[in-house]
Amino acid sequence: PAAAVKLDNASCQSCHDGKKGKLEMLASNGEKRAVQAVVPDKYATSVHAKMDCVACHLEITDNVSPHQVAKGVKKAECAQCHLDLWEATKKQGKTAEKPRLGIVAENVAAYKQSFHAKPDKDDPTKLMAICSDCHNVHTFDVPPRGTPERKEWHLTVPDICGRCHEDHLEEWSESIHGKEAVDKKNLKTAVCSDCHTTHDIIGSSTDKAKLSITASCGDCHQDAFKSYKNSYHGQVNTLGYAYTAKCFDCHGSHGIQPSKDPKSRMNEKNRLKACQKCHSGKKDLPLATAGFLTFSPHGTSDNFAKYPEIWLTTKFMVALLIGVFVFFWAHSILWWYREYMDRKQGVHHWHIRAGAIPEEKLPFDERRDELGKKHVRRFGAMWRLAHLLFAISVMTLVLTGMAAFYAETGWAKAVMAAFNGPRAAGLVHRVAAFTMLGIFFIHLIAVSINILRKWKDFKIFGPDSFVPNWKDMYDMIGMFKWFVGKGPRPAIERWSYWEKFDYWAVFWGMAIIGGSGMMLAFPHLVAAYLPGWVFNVAMVVHGEEAVLAAVFLFTVHFFNNHFRPDKLPPPDVVMFTGTQSLDEFKHEHAAQYQRLVETGELEKYLVDAPSRPFTIGSKILGLVLIFFGLSLLVMIAIGFFGGGH
Repeated sequence: PAAAVKLDNASCQSCHDGKKGKLEMLASNGEKRAVQAVVPDKYATSVHAKMDCVACHLEITDNVSPHQVAKGVKKAECAQCHLDLWEATKKQGKTAEKPRLGIVAENVAAYKQSFHAKPDKDDPTKLMAICSDCHNVHTFDVPPRGTPERKEWHLTVPDICGRCHEDHLEEWSESIHGKEAVDKKNLKTAVCSDCHTTHDIIGSSTDKAKLSITASCGDCHQDAFKSYKNSYHGQVNTLGYAYTAKCFDCHGSHGIQPSKDPKSRMNEKNRLKACQKCHSGKKDLPLATAGFLTFSPHGTSDNFAKYPEIWLTTKFMVALLIGVFVFFWAHSILWWYREYMDRKQGVHHWHIRAGAIPEEKLPFDERRDELGKKHVRRFGAMWRLAHLLFAISVMTLVLTGMAAFYAETGWAKAVMAAFNGPRAAGLVHRVAAFTMLGIFFIHLIAVSINILRKWKDFKIFGPDSFVPNWKDMYDMIGMFKWFVGKGPRPAIERWSYWEKFDYWAVFWGMAIIGGSGMMLAFPHLVAAYLPGWVFNVAMVVHGEEAVLAAVFLFTVHFFNNHFRPDKLPPPDVVMFTGTQSLDEFKHEHAAQYQRLVETGELEKYLVDAPSRPFTIGSKILGLVLIFFGLSLLVMIAIGFFGGGH
């Protein structure tokens, strides 16, 4: 019967307390739907307990059943209400007193950009999900983060999500995560919100969601995630691209099972099939072959028992890097010190004319003062062009390769963006690799032809050969004696021992970097004949040898040729002009100079100095290459000291 309008909470709960039987009302489609009961005890402990029912149910104006809904009055919206409360709190200067209101405001902002805030495809008048679909507004009382109660509440999330996502809930319940949660009450196991987040849920088919979910896996599986990031799949993922394999591509998503389980994707019987979902033989990924089965995507270098090949390879490469850099950096420091002290003390060096050739040894009938205008030809046009192309290809390889190797750095992401992503950068990397290898093999052919043409006069350990000989050892010992003031600087022949090291290091690099690179570029062919662990080894040697080559080139090689006190100011352009001044030649290759003078062969090597424009152009080119090389060195240092490999 009609009564005086009294709309306090006690009046509302006299009907809606759940004790008066089932309550129903007409839905928008004309059918009856159940009205949610409000249990007084639970409501009394909720965060809304101090609010009046009609503060939210604005359309209710009477206490008669059924209610006469006021026309033109919008139903209260949880999100807007909380935003209004937060704005009022900020104006009152009470944000410190009500910090959770700020958290709710952040959640609302995230929700408005989420997948749930989009219109429902089946009924565009509704959103995919609203606050009350997940939160029971009458009993809402999420415990604060970090409390034991929050951890227990955490396990109830799947039941909330499962109201809509029934199939996913069923699949998750049978997974290793679900069993840990449901059967063992493991508070640390993953539930829906751990992977999909809470309020800022986005469509799982988007790259942003895929990257976010992969990172979420790493929050719990830290060791596995760290090793994953060291793989090519993980490097691309770290760079912000989602097209390579991610955790759920291999392990599944809602129905994850331990690899020993026959139903697991990573079970030995199913693993190759899982790999072939991506490496399917379609597009640019050839079909995965048998060797993929024994590849270790989470292989690490600190577990000999489990990954002996990776452990041994890593230890060897680390020893190689340390050995090479300790020797050559010490060599460079001592050399710099000796030349610096000589110049400081006014000791004569090659920039000052070292005296003319003895009159009886003059190879041509020109005045002695004109001798200083002559240059000595050291490199022909083809060798200089090959060196330039080789330098450009190597720097391109370092740029694109190190951007993947140090994927977590800001500069790596910028480089990949400049290349329009890892796919394009990978293509550039391969083109540069084939260019480098092509130059190397052409060089081998040219050298072989040259040796065959001069076979009768060619001496394998002679002064014109790049093959190390005993003089190189004596020169090295003599240089160290000279460094510390215990002897004169040794007279160097056509090729110094450090130049021979540079030369033969390329052969090692082509075999190691080139060989491992080809394996990684054509994995389906390699895996058809070799076990998968060779890819783990290839990843180690390819990356570590690349670091060795790059750092050696941009420190030791640059120092030897451009930054020694006797070479300053840089650059030395002999590799671009092909010639050296006679004074510099006498200083750098005293033994060859003496030999050519004594045999009367010097004249055939003497040429006019290169033109001024050509020299200036060569210096500009040299400075540009040095700048890029040193920039790459800085990038590598940022990656290394910033916690990279």
